[in-house]
Amino acid sequence: MQQRSSVGELAASLRSELDRYSSGEKLPSSRALVERYRVSPVTVSRALAALVAEGLVVTRPGAGAFRAAGTGPSPHARGDTSWQEVALSADASADQAPRSVDAGGVLTTLEAPPQGVIELNGGYLPPGLQPERALAAALARAGRRPGAWGRPPVDGVAELRGWFAREIGGPSGLLAPSDVLITAGGQSALTTALRALAPPGGAVLVESPTYPGMLAVAHASGLRPVPVPVDTDGVRPELLAEAFRASGARVFVCQPLFQNPTGAVLARERRAEVLRVAREAGAFVVEDDFARHLAHEDAGPLPGALCADDPDGVVVHIRSLTKITSPSLRVGALAARGPALERLRAIQIVDSFFVPRPLQEAALELVGAPAWARHLRTVAAELKARRHVMLGALAGELPGLPLAHAPRGGYHLWLRLPGGTDEHALAAAALRAGVAVAPGRPYFAAEAPAPYLRLTFAPASAENEITEGVRRLRNACDELGITG
Repeated sequence: MQQRSSVGELAASLRSELDRYSSGEKLPSSRALVERYRVSPVTVSRALAALVAEGLVVTRPGAGAFRAAGTGPSPHARGDTSWQEVALSADASADQAPRSVDAGGVLTTLEAPPQGVIELNGGYLPPGLQPERALAAALARAGRRPGAWGRPPVDGVAELRGWFAREIGGPSGLLAPSDVLITAGGQSALTTALRALAPPGGAVLVESPTYPGMLAVAHASGLRPVPVPVDTDGVRPELLAEAFRASGARVFVCQPLFQNPTGAVLARERRAEVLRVAREAGAFVVEDDFARHLAHEDAGPLPGALCADDPDGVVVHIRSLTKITSPSLRVGALAARGPALERLRAIQIVDSFFVPRPLQEAALELVGAPAWARHLRTVAAELKARRHVMLGALAGELPGLPLAHAPRGGYHLWLRLPGGTDEHALAAAALRAGVAVAPGRPYFAAEAPAPYLRLTFAPASAENEITEGVRRLRNACDELGITG
């Protein structure tokens, strides 16, 4: 895609969305448009200039771009909302962290790429790997269950809480159904956990790099994320202890199994050390076990959840069915012990009352059906095959880009780029070449040690798309003179 074509397409897209804005209303910032459409700042500037020339948009230096006066749909005029910029940025206290939120890193995995673009940046299984027939059958059976459309218990349907307790607690049986709350997916559970456990304006320790959605949740809650580096064996306990001492944080959020984006698994010798460090700091460990059901066929036995080795309530565990099934099956669980559980419960009730009962009943039907085990085996085999395909394609097309770790779970590869590479420019060039990838900067809470790309091999519709997507990425690297 040439620059002129890219400018024209962006201008057309923005023109088609103008009806969403009232006359005089501010449009998204240039940075937001760069991240949303994965184009360069120059492209955004030229597209806005085209709309200015048409009289549809006006720009104000230092303020941004606005829908031109008199061009908005008058029946839906909403007045002047510019006062909100002051209200939303005013801090009640100088000690509190700002609550501004950049959702760009999250949108990268949520928004579908333009037609014809291969998706190597998404966060969900493609339709062909989702258990759509089993889900449809489960939902139909759930809808016929007695009381399925009535008001559910606020903590969740008892049978589903019991299933999650067995899944999370493992053979130890340490976890009871009463220790589990049903949530509307993992992201909702993470939001509840941070709001319940971290003091307003306080610090929260995070892995570095980490999932951008976690950073967004922390910022939205008025918290200050403090990074703790990870390597191929997970978080480094000595740096975790130092971070607790330096920050005064009382919460550490981690993904011990197939971490996003590195794919690291917390080493056996570090597991007990992480719990010891947290206990000594009087802190909670929020264990986001998002990839438990995404192990590859050759992964071997998986370590149990940290929660299963913790009788003292240090670990608050998050588990979800969304990643292994469908983006729309937003059913997950929070597991905790002690007074923390009651606080988690109170915040969830205030925020959302409860998870709709038909969705809970459908989840129960799904995991109790013979199709569930078959689905897990199918996904495990397919993810292994796709990992091999992407690794082979990278070795053939981009042998000069080092890959520190090829995880046997999840579906991410974390690619380090040569020093000085503009990863956002590369992502924009890749989009012009017809492949969507995720730049690494949104995965860091502070300065990134190097430029990175995160590639995912699950969302592509077929294995040949993965190979073609890597070939297009190589073309983008060639365009920018990046040696691969």
